[in-house]
Amino acid sequence: MNAYLQIGSSVVVFALISYSIGIITEQRIKRITKNVITFITLGVLLDITATAFMIIGSDKGGFTLHGFIGYSSLLGMLTDAILMWIRISKYGINKDVPKALHLYSRYAYIWWVLAFITGGLLVLFR
Repeated sequence: MNAYLQIGSSVVVFALISYSIGIITEQRIKRITKNVITFITLGVLLDITATAFMIIGSDKGGFTLHGFIGYSSLLGMLTDAILMWIRISKYGINKDVPKALHLYSRYAYIWWVLAFITGGLLVLFR
């Protein structure tokens, strides 16, 4: 595995940790707190960074099945973060999350974790 893929693989683990802290906290307390939005935003930034490194390091280019799964999961989490930021700008921090956003966050996170797992399995079986 080349250096870019190693860096990307390391950074995506930190994205997983950050997303997990943010989403699990939101799912438990059903509010967007400073910690929730911080960890979700950090997760998105780390995920974008990891994705860039993985694209640069890939000998297959950016257009693979796993790439499309990864891009869609990143888009899902980016959308979740944007929706939360919009909610904060309209209603302030520490407010309850509407049921639709609460469910969207859960499903976007599950899709992202599945993309993370498939990436790991691809490396394992290579």
